[in-house]
Amino acid sequence: MSQIEKLINKMKDRPNGIRPEEAQRVLNAFGYRLDRQKGPHMHFINDDGDVVTIPERTPLKAVYVKDILIRISKQ
Repeated sequence: MSQIEKLINKMKDRPNGIRPEEAQRVLNAFGYRLDRQKGPHMHFINDDGDVVTIPERTPLKAVYVKDILIRISKQ
């Protein structure tokens, strides 16, 4: 099992315990890149123009983690 798969399983099992760095690794693996950062919010964009915004706070709230899981499951 790859590290990205382990992170995705961790996100599914414990959505409240994810660090922003872990979410960024998953997003990068699915084609998202850091577009800009304004204050504590990081904006990721993919080639289709889909934008994901996550705050740089540890741990991330579950709502942000679930949003990431929904977006990567569509790809």
